[in-house]
Amino acid sequence: MAHAHERHSRVVGLAIGLALLLVALGGWAGGPSPIAKTDRCPVCGMFVGRYPDFAAQIELAAGGVLHFDGVKDLFKCYLGQAGQDVGCKARDWGAVWVRDYVSLAWIDGRQAFFVIGSDVFGPMGRELIPFAAEAAARAFVEIHGGTRVLRFGEITPELIVQLD
Repeated sequence: MAHAHERHSRVVGLAIGLALLLVALGGWAGGPSPIAKTDRCPVCGMFVGRYPDFAAQIELAAGGVLHFDGVKDLFKCYLGQAGQDVGCKARDWGAVWVRDYVSLAWIDGRQAFFVIGSDVFGPMGRELIPFAAEAAARAFVEIHGGTRVLRFGEITPELIVQLD
């Protein structure tokens, strides 16, 4: 009987491990697109692959993906602050992907918690730092400072301007 229990525990452990791996790599169906060496941020022009820990992306509902070197530039595009000449004109946005600061796993940007005002800087200076869980964001604030923990819909053009 103990062997059956051990075998069951190993199978459950492997299944959980596989599920976590798939989530970390972008999920089952859908998920973020791979970043190529040639992908440039449409806002600042930097090569996104040089900053994988801060990378973010927006899927376009009509197809295609915009890659960003940081969450701040993603919001500049999303909120219409980047100008139409860089490909960020108002459009029907699809999924938004950001990397959890602790695990570096891709997470749904619309469900993330963002810390602003911390002592952690991204490729373009002051940055919004994303987390999958509010508790992790609050723990980060205790260590790295920060003025607020915000949800996606609370981020305004005025807040982005303050980060520049």
